[in-house]
Amino acid sequence: MISKSKYVIWPIYFDLNISRSNGRRVPKSLAIQNPSIDDILKATKRLRLNPILEEKAHPSRWWNKGRILVDKKEKKREILRKIAEQL
Repeated sequence: MISKSKYVIWPIYFDLNISRSNGRRVPKSLAIQNPSIDDILKATKRLRLNPILEEKAHPSRWWNKGRILVDKKEKKREILRKIAEQL
């Protein structure tokens, strides 16, 4: 169960090979190829977002396991941009 005080962060949000319409949430200039859940976890720790790693699969990428829950300290778009800058 996802807490109302957490955002869900999927690796697909940062994947350069994925179009915006298919799930990427950051600009191409900030996206990377094949983002790993471990790299995203490290970035969220550096940003002090109190990350929680879960072994769940994104509905459109069921073969890739992993999502991260982070604190809602600001708007999700701003948090995603900060994570992408850390990657």
